[in-house]
Amino acid sequence: MGKGQRAAFGQPDGGRLKSAKDALRAGTLHQAGDHKGAAQLYAASLKRDPKNPIVQHMYALCLRQIGRIPEAVAALRISTALDPRNVEALADYGSLLLQMGDRAAAREAFEKALALRPNHPVAKAGIARLSAVDGSLDDLLRTVAEQPGNGQAALALGCAIISSGGEPDDAAKVWVEAVQRGALTPEDIGIEGVNAYRGGRDREALALLKIAATLKPTVAALHANLGMILLEKRRHAEAMEALGEALKVDPNHVGALLNLGSVCLDRKAYPEALAYLNRVLKIEPDNVVARLGAANASRQICQWRNVEQEEAAIAKLLAQSATRTGPFLLLSSHMTPKDHLRAARVWAQGVRVERDDKLPPAPPADPSRRIRIGYLSNDYYNHATTFLAVEMFERHDREKFEIFAYSHSPDDKSDMRRRVVSAFDHFVEIERMSNPEAARRIRADGIDILVDLKGYTQGARSEIMALRPAPVQVNFLGYPGSMGADFIDYVVGDRFVTPLSAAADYDEKIVQLPHCYQPNDRHRRISETLPSRAACGLPESGFVFCCFNNTYKITPAVFSVWMRLLDEVPDSVLWLYEANAAARDNLAYEAAKFGIEPDRIIFAPNALLADHLARHAHADLFLDTLPYNAHTTASDALWAGVPIVTCAGETFAARVAASLLDAVGMPELITTSLADYEALALALARDPERLAGLKARLVEARATAPLFDSEKFTRDIEAAYQRMHALRSAGKVPEPIVV
Repeated sequence: MGKGQRAAFGQPDGGRLKSAKDALRAGTLHQAGDHKGAAQLYAASLKRDPKNPIVQHMYALCLRQIGRIPEAVAALRISTALDPRNVEALADYGSLLLQMGDRAAAREAFEKALALRPNHPVAKAGIARLSAVDGSLDDLLRTVAEQPGNGQAALALGCAIISSGGEPDDAAKVWVEAVQRGALTPEDIGIEGVNAYRGGRDREALALLKIAATLKPTVAALHANLGMILLEKRRHAEAMEALGEALKVDPNHVGALLNLGSVCLDRKAYPEALAYLNRVLKIEPDNVVARLGAANASRQICQWRNVEQEEAAIAKLLAQSATRTGPFLLLSSHMTPKDHLRAARVWAQGVRVERDDKLPPAPPADPSRRIRIGYLSNDYYNHATTFLAVEMFERHDREKFEIFAYSHSPDDKSDMRRRVVSAFDHFVEIERMSNPEAARRIRADGIDILVDLKGYTQGARSEIMALRPAPVQVNFLGYPGSMGADFIDYVVGDRFVTPLSAAADYDEKIVQLPHCYQPNDRHRRISETLPSRAACGLPESGFVFCCFNNTYKITPAVFSVWMRLLDEVPDSVLWLYEANAAARDNLAYEAAKFGIEPDRIIFAPNALLADHLARHAHADLFLDTLPYNAHTTASDALWAGVPIVTCAGETFAARVAASLLDAVGMPELITTSLADYEALALALARDPERLAGLKARLVEARATAPLFDSEKFTRDIEAAYQRMHALRSAGKVPEPIVV
């Protein structure tokens, strides 16, 4: 072979022979079911011979089996371009495109396959599935009747029954009958369940995986995948049952152990979560998700051994591996704004939506009507977000704005629930709607600006935002950081939490409100019944430092400052929120290491808001946490008349208390180092006259400070909304907004 010919093939003869050997070895592994090993060998073969359409096709099939769907699509695109008459590759290409949500391209691939072979079963089933998605089951029913051995058609029919509103039991009957006549295997059904989940079709995914696990209970992955989806739906008891079944089959199934750890974290069973996550780490010591989960559980119970070193190592691993893990968990870790943005971007890229469900651009704004604002949340009940925002909802100018709530919240029958429902012009329940259904409802309502009050906190439905139901979409209040998503246009902040100099740390455009980004309810009631110090577990005399933040926000560095303060201020105590029994025990142990009697740490149990605000009367000084400040708890303390000492960090979450203190007229309580934080807290504890003056100023501030001026806050955020709407109406892209 001449040199020119070798250049055309891109390799010498020996390389091509090596490529063929790799492909043969890959085929052996492929037939044996080792899809990961086969994929590696196919990839090696393709490096030497990238224009081999058969190897590209086989490589794609292995990639599909191990879940690397976008790469599989790319390989089939190459394969079908190299050999456009390969019917099998065309049909497989159409199936993958359909799975990815690209229905138009999928139909084109299926039609090309059928033009070459009119009765090709996979292509016919694909066309039938497309018809079913468009609302007709007739083609699928006919295909299954005419081709009883066509498993793909049976899978598609069952899924179509569910997607068209039918019962999962009816779909399951179709799949069971297909298994009984040999057209399907339980593994086929399980793979389709995973595909449905990745496409955001959770109802189909649950039905598929339930029946697959029932038919083949000896396959751990089927139970584990079912448990994962049940966990995501917060059906904890069912999730634990499914994941437990996976461990019966395979006690070392990493996915099941990880998700059992996540169930326990959700249920606040932190020691149990640690036990599961540590089992993962014995199997896979560098599993980043397990390491982060274990660090989070350790923080929740204040078990701090090496936790900060571990979080630094996790930050490096995340930067190197781009592992997808919940960004909210990272906010309480010592990580940089760049680390947080990177994690948010990775998370946003994995938000599960089918491309075909994304809505087209919204029609032009209607200048003849009020601006329609939609607030998306599952916190419309006795929840901190609603405690803060309810008066803002009530005070919106109804001559200029029409206000919608899109709620997937529980109804706790509380007074706050009734109040927040009545605060909106339209309160729309979307709990039972799928994400595409909710998005279509929001679009049908003509929402101009959709405000996400959850971000990446627990219970969020980011998938709705990702479908782009509104022309302008905003991240506000619930999540203190960038969402790193191309479907969010703005983040609402202020000059403290989102300085314009930090614009590179946000993928959204920054909106700066003039005082503080956080709304407040000036109608928050403080109970007239004041419990005694003894009833609160406090001594009859002595200085009371307090911090009612959740325990995961307490760090070893901050706690050591607190212990030195107790040592320096005789007869003082530290009053903390009692989040869980393990944290209580561990904090007592940590105090003893500093020579502080454990009974000088007092724990406050959970209480109704009015009663909680009332007991603040016994607190002298609130000590903030870092790198995750007090947020709602800081507003509560200031409303109840308790000064706060904070140390401002570099992230949004680390600067909230500074924003609140500035807006309440007490910037002198903001420090920028823990040494200054400690010195200021000690000086105030030793100066009762100065402290009394601060408390008196806070009482006056309820009526005068911008922090508690709900009317002014509402007008300010409305000015921001009007500017967003004006930019959109003029056809301009989002830009920073300073009110």
